[in-house]
Amino acid sequence: MRPEDVILPEDALSESFLAATGPGGQNVNKVATAVQLRVDLFKLGLHPNVYQRLRNIAGSKVTSGGELLITARRFRTQDANRTDARRRLAEMIAAAHMVQAKRKPTKPSRAAKAQRVDRKKQRSAVKQGRGKVSFD
Repeated sequence: MRPEDVILPEDALSESFLAATGPGGQNVNKVATAVQLRVDLFKLGLHPNVYQRLRNIAGSKVTSGGELLITARRFRTQDANRTDARRRLAEMIAAAHMVQAKRKPTKPSRAAKAQRVDRKKQRSAVKQGRGKVSFD
């Protein structure tokens, strides 16, 4: 699934604009440009496995009530930050839909293990045959 294919239901989203954060001062522009996007994960209607992977991807951004918080403050305008927050949400959901290929456990055959042990014994015999160097 690609981020462009993710459909975000509007009833699961709520936005709020945060006032300028950071060092203050007399001439600081106090326009609220940062956007905090709150997403109710239960209203997204995700499969339980996808939901669990999304929780793992988001980590500490998920509250105990099942809300995902995304804060966007990279850009200088509200619209750009709003778009950025929704894009990041779509990327997280798309990443959660990707299933990692199951790793097949491999066990070496007895013959391969026996060959490794034989090679190891041969190297050991060569090293022992060299003898120790003694200084006169």
